[in-house]
Amino acid sequence: MKVEIVTIFPDFFRGPLDYGITRRACEMGLAEINVHDLREFTHDKHRTVDDRPFGGGEGMVLKPEPLFECLESLALAPREERLAASCRQSVILLSAQGQRLNQKGAEELAALERLVFICGRYEGVDERVAEFLADRELSVGDYILSGGEIAAAAVIEAVTRLLPGAVGNEASTRQESFTVDVNADVKADVKGKSANGADSTCASNGLLDYPHYTRPAEFRGMAVPPELISGNHQEIRRWRRQRALEKTLRNRPDLLQGATLSDEDRKFLARFGR
Repeated sequence: MKVEIVTIFPDFFRGPLDYGITRRACEMGLAEINVHDLREFTHDKHRTVDDRPFGGGEGMVLKPEPLFECLESLALAPREERLAASCRQSVILLSAQGQRLNQKGAEELAALERLVFICGRYEGVDERVAEFLADRELSVGDYILSGGEIAAAAVIEAVTRLLPGAVGNEASTRQESFTVDVNADVKADVKGKSANGADSTCASNGLLDYPHYTRPAEFRGMAVPPELISGNHQEIRRWRRQRALEKTLRNRPDLLQGATLSDEDRKFLARFGR
């Protein structure tokens, strides 16, 4: 996957992209990330990228000229082609007005070959960028950031970790919070593995992840739940599923509306008035 970032603060990305799975993906040749300084596409001595909006109002807005010139230099497919389902490129404007990114959206982006991120700043960008240049607008949450750089880094992290080979144990990305695994209910083999390679006791399948514990089994009087050290896979699976249901009900009850629930799940939730 090739990733392009358009920003007025290129040095910002020297930190976030140099660590963890994103760096690993680049070193393995799974991803190539290039950062483009928007000011390089200006033509005045002050390298101006912003201006006051027509109609008045507070703040400054990024001008269309440098953004269009920058993207034109990247030799992308025309926007009309990019909007077709068969094209594996996308130009993304990071914006508070965008559609909120979720895990399904990250999976869709991970299936593409080329992504371009436009990092907004100030009060935003000239609307012609959103309307005629970008293919989609994305938000990382219902709050305001000073610019799209942090959002771009977050989206790139969410996407690159889904590239095959980026994570040491690929099965782990199919048993995390928000991930819906269509194979989650497939019977496990004799080694306790499901059809997708994940541990058969691990599927939260659309819910928040269940709690995790590690050694020591008892720490400062706080013991690991006995079910987890019982060696009984069925007992472990039931405990994890119920704890995932509890945590989801407590922190993100909205996720239950779209989750696939068994009769056993519904009986468990009924204890809490759901």
